[in-house]
Amino acid sequence: MEQHSRTRPPSVWPTFQAKDAPAMISFLVDVVGFTETVRYGDGDQVDHAQLDWPEGGGVMLGSHKPDQPWSVTPGTAGIYIVSNHIDQVYDRVRAAGATIIREPADTDYGSREFGFADPDGNLWSVGTYAGEPAKAAD
Repeated sequence: MEQHSRTRPPSVWPTFQAKDAPAMISFLVDVVGFTETVRYGDGDQVDHAQLDWPEGGGVMLGSHKPDQPWSVTPGTAGIYIVSNHIDQVYDRVRAAGATIIREPADTDYGSREFGFADPDGNLWSVGTYAGEPAKAAD
């Protein structure tokens, strides 16, 4: 397996495609709170963008390319963001007029969460639940 010294440790990053990738990037950066780390492409065509979440992880996205082997229909993703700043993210998303699909609430597993739909209809859940500790390898 090839390892690049300039890359991060292996991790899982959700990916999706957008009808208007520059507008989606603006929404996710300006409203939700991601940081644009890199964007490749010309004009309105985004071949690849990496958006980092300030509290760890991130997403990768690009313009919808229906004629390519790796094609994901815009609006079909479901993504969970771990954050300790639920109310601030909620306030920004609500103020921007995004569709709130679930108001902030406490869950029976100890998380505070809310949900919204982005401009393409992808569903996002933002919560404090960071998962359980990994099980030890046998």
